[in-house]
Amino acid sequence: MNQAEKNAEIIRRGYAAFNAADMKTLTTLFDEHAVWHTPGQSSIAGDHKGRESVFAQFSRYGSLTGGTFKAKLLHVLKDDDGVVVGVHHNSAERNGKRLEVDCCIVFQFKNGLVIDAREHYYDLHAWDAFWA
Repeated sequence: MNQAEKNAEIIRRGYAAFNAADMKTLTTLFDEHAVWHTPGQSSIAGDHKGRESVFAQFSRYGSLTGGTFKAKLLHVLKDDDGVVVGVHHNSAERNGKRLEVDCCIVFQFKNGLVIDAREHYYDLHAWDAFWA
């Protein structure tokens, strides 16, 4: 298995761990200095620097939705330059609102660990409205 395939497998494991709230596994996949970028104008938008800050962002997704937030992985795209794109569908419920939006995350790797992740939403307006 080449490095691109290993990185793609890390992302598959990461999505499974995220949806299971398996922080132990996620800790093995993210560099301690990883950065997570969430776009938009909502209260959860911004750059989250450091693994603990990234995991705090993940916790917000779960806690603000009563544990209903899910990211269903649809596709994994990889290249030989250390980049993997995960395409998924987000769903959640919050304050009487329902989230149904597609997203892709561009993941960058170094030494077999995620060092940067940038979310891109197909409908950023719907994403922001959900968190408002």
